[in-house]
Amino acid sequence: MTRGAGRGAVRVVAGAARGLRLEVPVGTTTRPTSDRVREAVFNALDSLGAVDQAQVLDAFAGSGALGIEALSRGADHATFCELDGAARAVVTTNLVHTKLADRGTVSGGDGARLVARGPWDLVLLDPPYAYDAWADLLVDVADGLVEDGVVVIESDREVELPAALHEVRVRRYGSTVVTFATRTGASS
Repeated sequence: MTRGAGRGAVRVVAGAARGLRLEVPVGTTTRPTSDRVREAVFNALDSLGAVDQAQVLDAFAGSGALGIEALSRGADHATFCELDGAARAVVTTNLVHTKLADRGTVSGGDGARLVARGPWDLVLLDPPYAYDAWADLLVDVADGLVEDGVVVIESDREVELPAALHEVRVRRYGSTVVTFATRTGASS
């Protein structure tokens, strides 16, 4: 595997690991979030105070770029869930390369099963665009968030939120729709 293999370079946008290139899994099953979208997402998260010292879940990790960005910007710990073994190996390699491995845990299995097991300050959801189990996943996310926790939902379309989550903002970046939400009733 080569860094940025066939997809344009993916790099850490800001923080302690700023500018370092990340590997991406070979193949078409992983769609890394572009640097431009990741920068916009994390600028918004920074304005919400959602990253510094956070416990983060990157539930559909792929290359780990989202969780690594959070660690680079000051999150305390990130758990990376990824079903694909080759992608998990890439996440591990990227954590070592960025010198953030001591603050990350790479887990096999379905990230959707881990979301309710929080407590999470920040949950990053970037499943494959064909993902269709949003309703159940988002109810579980609400159960796993701390009171002022934030969930970031990245999809190719707007995703309907359950009553347990409150939309903070929605942004479209080309074909990508990013929704920021908190638990209903949380101060935001």
